[in-house]
Parts: sequence; structure tokens; C-alpha cells
Amino acid sequence: MENNNKESKYIRAKERVDELKKFYANLWSYILVISVLALINYLTNGFSYMWFLWAAFGWGIGVFFHAIGTFNLNPFFGKGWEERKIKELMNDEDETKKWR
Repeated sequence: MENNNKESKYIRAKERVDELKKFYANLWSYILVISVLALINYLTNGFSYMWFLWAAFGWGIGVFFHAIGTFNLNPFFGKGWEERKIKELMNDEDETKKWR
């Protein structure tokens, strides 16, 4: 039993690390690509029209929501909500079986 507990903790920790790696890779890519786009924008028109901001804004929204999911910052559908909902649905199923 203790072996299974350690193994499940390891699996959860590994999944968490993978999730964090994906977020930081996304963030690093965002910073790198937007910087290159800003440089291209500057070299081509000297920031007279900063078109790279459209890409920064669009991708930034994605990075923002990725951060919310990765760091459980969502107050409505975070891990706590998920656990409570699972327990609630399991209890509802148990109650339904009692009456059959």
C-alpha cells in the first residue's frame, strides 16, 4: 500500500513538473518571438506603426490563460472546485443507487 502511495505521489509530481515545463516553454517562446517581431518591426518602419503588438496581444491572452490553468489561479474552476464536484457527483450516484 505504501509503495502505491509513493508511486502515485511520484506520478502526480511528474505530471505537475511537465505542466510547469510546458508553461515556461510557452512563456519563453512568447518572449523570444515577440522580441524578434518587435526588432523586425523597428528595422522595417522604425515603430511608425507597431504591428507586432497585435501578435503580442493575441498570444499574450493565450499565455495568460495558460498561466491561470498552470498555477490554479481560477477561482471558479480550480483544483478545489474540481475535487468538490467529483465528490458531489460520486455522492449523488451513491444516493441514486440506494433508491433503485
